[in-house]
Amino acid sequence: MSRIGKQPVTIPEGVTVTIADGLVTAKGSKGTLSYPVPTCLQIVRDGASLVITRAGGSKLERELHGTTRSQLNNVMVGVSQGYRKVLEVEGVGFRAQVQGKTLSITLGGIKPAVYEVPKEIEATVENNTRIILTSAHKELLGEVASQIRALHPPEPYKGKGIHYEGEHIRRKAGKTAAA
Repeated sequence: MSRIGKQPVTIPEGVTVTIADGLVTAKGSKGTLSYPVPTCLQIVRDGASLVITRAGGSKLERELHGTTRSQLNNVMVGVSQGYRKVLEVEGVGFRAQVQGKTLSITLGGIKPAVYEVPKEIEATVENNTRIILTSAHKELLGEVASQIRALHPPEPYKGKGIHYEGEHIRRKAGKTAAA
């Protein structure tokens, strides 16, 4: 068996889980998420945990076993605690602001870059330079954060751009004057 797949998924307190027609739905304080389970896997509720088993031993079933367990664990953590990503905007004249579900980032040009934040994600801005994204959906949160970062990735000479909090940016030395 898969080392990850054989571990049970614990259901946190305050989360209700329903299993019906190959769909696991979890409802908690941070929202409701559903995950479609592949037909080659079976999910059984065992008290306060979910146990994932597979019928056969084909390569595809082995691959899906651990992946499904990890995805279901992400769903449980998402609806109970939620996920958070922080992006930092660095550079002279670089700033961000949020109005409703629209994130507007001025990146040194005349027009600001405008990004429509999906309804599942909540965006806030601190000090005009820190973009805080929170959501119950881990995969969507990471995808949105990477799309925002791609608007102006950090450049290696001065470090200007949008980067994740705590991300190390490899810096390069600039050109030196001829002697």
